[in-house]
Amino acid sequence: MLPPKNILVIGGNAAGPAAAAKAKRTAPNSNVVMFEAGDFISTGTCELPYVLSGEIRNYKDIIFFSAESFEKEKGVKVLTNHQVEKIDRSNKKITVRNLLSNQSFDQNYDKLVLATGSKAKSLPGINDLAKNVFTFKTVKDYLAIKKYLGTTSVRKVLIIGAGYIGLEAAEAFKSLNYDVTILEKENLPMPAVDDEARNLILDLIKKNGIEFYGGLKNLKYGYREEKISTITLDGYTREFDVIILATGFEPNNSLAVASKLNLGKYGGLKVDQKLRTSDPNIFAAGDNIEVINKITGQPDYIPLATYAQQMGHIAGENAAGGNAISFPVIKNIAVKIFDKYLVAVGLNSEEARKSKLNFISVHVVTSNLVKVMPGCENVFGKLIIEKSSRKITGAVFLGGKEVSGYGDIISTFIQNQIKANELSRVNFNYSPPISPFINLLSILGRKAEKELL
Repeated sequence: MLPPKNILVIGGNAAGPAAAAKAKRTAPNSNVVMFEAGDFISTGTCELPYVLSGEIRNYKDIIFFSAESFEKEKGVKVLTNHQVEKIDRSNKKITVRNLLSNQSFDQNYDKLVLATGSKAKSLPGINDLAKNVFTFKTVKDYLAIKKYLGTTSVRKVLIIGAGYIGLEAAEAFKSLNYDVTILEKENLPMPAVDDEARNLILDLIKKNGIEFYGGLKNLKYGYREEKISTITLDGYTREFDVIILATGFEPNNSLAVASKLNLGKYGGLKVDQKLRTSDPNIFAAGDNIEVINKITGQPDYIPLATYAQQMGHIAGENAAGGNAISFPVIKNIAVKIFDKYLVAVGLNSEEARKSKLNFISVHVVTSNLVKVMPGCENVFGKLIIEKSSRKITGAVFLGGKEVSGYGDIISTFIQNQIKANELSRVNFNYSPPISPFINLLSILGRKAEKELL
């Protein structure tokens, strides 16, 4: 079978460039073109808080390719500021508008890859046109925030949402000496993890001077001069200069909806193991698709850049005539919160309950080093274990950098269906400057063994 002649990729952040480059490598004679509605491609979204804080000095350092350098290195033509407005599935063509000239044109495809990513969720009651309200997802968002901070008197920053982005943004603004307040509809920050860790996170952000208000449902916004100047909460009114919406992400699938492609329960595109959509000539990858959760075996929505890049490779290879397979995934997320690090793997307790798993949990607070060593601090760990199989279904850790390794070990246990009590039999290394005499995972393994007797 001859490789397709025209492979078009829509979206230029994580999945899109991976798909386009892989398609070109798989079928070098194909004409591969990537379209991006924004100014930039191949940007580091996860690095944005550290650009804002100044730890990364120049935003251009997280733009890994320009359109020109990507074409030169990967052989893929890239058109930025080009919005794909329509997919004509019957005639296998797309309609594209050049956002700079406002001219539109059609382009035919043999295979199409949708990598349209995700978008920040909106919040009822907030006017998107308010001049002091921003999302924090793209380089464009960063530039808008930076410009506003540089041209307007700002002291009080409000962040709505206490998930990963909200907490990272709070730390960045606090490091720049702004007064920072977080509002969250749940009672505790970081809704994606178990309550023990959430309470520790609450203590941590308060210790670092962040005001936190949880359990807030009905906020009232006061507008003045095209800005939100006040918010009424708990019966009293507070003034703020800047508002950052960090209420989560959802699939950016308006193009797919208009094209009548099949979507799943989370609004992500349904794809098969080869990442084909309901149209065999259209593939999809990234934050706009639903993946299969390794633990539950059910579709899930896990918008992470690492998964997007991996899936992009698979979609690109298959669009070019390959036969790559995507496998179920395990959620494995890490985030820095001031001087601590949080890692969440697999299911939390609430997700395990919703999946009707019969589970137990064990947790421990212990030292990350032997107590005589400088830098010895407490680290928290919790495992969620399915009773009958004794397999780990989830974990959460909060501590120093060592928790990154803990998360990867637990992810490996889940991937290979290793029983929880086997943690007590692992030969962990020990060296006073870098590791404890008794590893936290070993302690959790012993506690699990006792609970499962």
